[in-house]
Amino acid sequence: MTAYTDLSLPCPLAPALADSIRAAREELTHRWLERISARVALDPNHVFPTEDLLDHVPLLIDGIAAYLEHPAQGVAADAPVIAKAMELGALRHGQGFDEYQILKEFELLGGIVFSHLIAAVRTMNEPCEKDELLACGHRLFRAVAVIQEASVAHYLQRMRGRLAEREERLRGFNRALTHELKNQIGAVLGAGDLLALEGLPDDQRPRLLDIVRRNAAGMRATLDNLIELSRLDPDSRQQRRVLLPQAVAEAVRQLRDAARMAGVEVRVGELPRVEVSAAAVELATVNYLSNAIKYADPDAPVRWAEVRGHTSEAGPDGAPETVVEVRDNGLGVPEEARAQLFARGFRAHIESVTGVEGTGLGLSIVRDAVEALGGRVWAAFPPEGGACFAFALPARRAGEFATAARPA
Repeated sequence: MTAYTDLSLPCPLAPALADSIRAAREELTHRWLERISARVALDPNHVFPTEDLLDHVPLLIDGIAAYLEHPAQGVAADAPVIAKAMELGALRHGQGFDEYQILKEFELLGGIVFSHLIAAVRTMNEPCEKDELLACGHRLFRAVAVIQEASVAHYLQRMRGRLAEREERLRGFNRALTHELKNQIGAVLGAGDLLALEGLPDDQRPRLLDIVRRNAAGMRATLDNLIELSRLDPDSRQQRRVLLPQAVAEAVRQLRDAARMAGVEVRVGELPRVEVSAAAVELATVNYLSNAIKYADPDAPVRWAEVRGHTSEAGPDGAPETVVEVRDNGLGVPEEARAQLFARGFRAHIESVTGVEGTGLGLSIVRDAVEALGGRVWAAFPPEGGACFAFALPARRAGEFATAARPA
């Protein structure tokens, strides 16, 4: 008996095992899908969310079979199987998988293929030494490890990019927030010191009290935004997901009293029954509606703001998205101020409208929160007046639109 120490040497059993894997690749793919679905909080249709991706996943199994049959050729970095492994890593990043889940996913794949080979080898008649059989097992797990490495490396590359982006957003937000709160606290302290002066004319007290009240209200609004922002996490596993009408209804409820006091009728138009991040939609909708109420046209016989939404199978980048719009017949925004609407600290009506409280951070927080989830924000101004503020969040998959039939 010849010692089988070179794992790259040909093995008489390897071609038969490789052919068996290729013949069973569809069955193995679906077994892998079932095992993954049993371990993660995703519908099976979301694990491989398009038929195209599901059809190409067997390439991973073909790559394992090829390495098992021809180990000396290795798995080239530019091979189709590596490209598909990287594509899978990008998908898992977008779905919010963590590193452990990805590693476990490939552990499951290796176990499924190995179990198949155990059953297959019992029916084969090719001559094979014991050490040759062990070498085939080593090749199998080596192939899985190479594919796993490509997938995880691409996942980690995406994750590093996300972390760098979030850190930059956080630094910018902290700078703006610190500056804003410092100014507000300074105004409150200054007004308080003046109110404590002896001999302060009585006609000055209301103005100073108003400064204290407005800046305290501004700080509260800023802290409320921070609380809402803390509920957001781009990791889809950490998001509380609800149907869009439910999230909009909660936003409308929060502003019911403010709308009634301002004489603004809040309408809710057609909304698709798709799942969304509750925190993101509530934060953005509350902010948009709050601005519509604050800047309602006092001369309009009927003042209104309407929330409506729709789904699009292809946004600007070709991916499906859910769009929410808040329209109103209010004062609109001066044309020269529109380009800066979502800038931190910018208030479009600071000179033309009095008595409106605000920090100028609301729209920038909406932008940061929505973009952190892969979405976008914008505003439009119809010729008849008023404004339309909108945001879009990515849908998980094109078929997500079918959730309209789902019970609430």
